[in-house]
Amino acid sequence: QVRLVESGGGSVQAGGSLRLACAASEYISRTHCMGWFRQTPGKEREGVAAISLGGSRTYSADSVKGRFTISQDNAKNTVFLQMNSLKPEDTAMYFCARSTFPSCVGWPRDSNFGYWGQGTQVTVSS
Repeated sequence: QVRLVESGGGSVQAGGSLRLACAASEYISRTHCMGWFRQTPGKEREGVAAISLGGSRTYSADSVKGRFTISQDNAKNTVFLQMNSLKPEDTAMYFCARSTFPSCVGWPRDSNFGYWGQGTQVTVSS
């Protein structure tokens, strides 16, 4: 069973940048979708960005378009989320996930994602 470990979270001032990484314990197949989600207490988990087809197809939520970029390093079985121009409303626990079924079908809903990391906290202060 694949294991996912996130890193790179932290505290930053508004306008700053962070780069999250998600290391998978096995090769990330072209058929699978890797996604980043975030959640704050009392709110539903929100899809932030996703990547599939070996990194050739990406998706992002409207709230982060133009600020966040998802990418993949197949050689290192790692997916990244570059977050620029951070805002206080980006504060959340960020989770990496891998799809159960091929492609990013269903994204930004999380129903297709059966493998999850433990999460990394991102805090943006104003």
